[in-house]
Amino acid sequence: MKTLLFAGCLFFAFSTRTAAQSIDYDLLEEWNIENHTRGMENTFRFFSNNNVFFLIGAPVFMLGDGYISDDKKMITAGKNALISLGVSTAVTWALKNSIRRERPFERYPSVVKLSSGGGYSFPSGHTSSAFAMATSISMSYPKWYVIAPCYLWAGTVGVSRIVLGVHYPSDVLAGAIVGMGSAYVTNRANRWLHRNRHAVPAAGQ
Repeated sequence: MKTLLFAGCLFFAFSTRTAAQSIDYDLLEEWNIENHTRGMENTFRFFSNNNVFFLIGAPVFMLGDGYISDDKKMITAGKNALISLGVSTAVTWALKNSIRRERPFERYPSVVKLSSGGGYSFPSGHTSSAFAMATSISMSYPKWYVIAPCYLWAGTVGVSRIVLGVHYPSDVLAGAIVGMGSAYVTNRANRWLHRNRHAVPAAGQ
């Protein structure tokens, strides 16, 4: 019975992995190989190549404006954004060098590489950093007119990495999860530390 159960688990794991890989490649094939997005390469390349300006510009602006106007909320938001980006970068680096997944254009000759992309593939660093920044800013300013453009940018960056042939869809999905998770943990941890730092001591202490 145990042997049958073990064999069943192995079959399920193999089938799930095979199905996931098939979906992964099918989407990559549709967006990159079959030219469904041809004519839009420059648009997606713009979002991909200029992601760094969003990552640097957003926290620098918040910190600069916060210190100039003495806005403590803005300063905290800028610091949280930078820390979230750092955490996301560290986690992404650790996963890349642990899993060591090759790039799609390295594995499949039919994949057209339309942008720069080196090193390991999983997860997408562009996507994780974009979603870390978008989530951190959105948590600091939970208004639709802040959240919508932030996630629109981050989502487009993620899609661009698939269209340009340098990442699998699963790389981008994992990058988004890493980025959002890093920002969420960072913001929650900072709020907890802030509350405890300013907690009023109990009587007699």
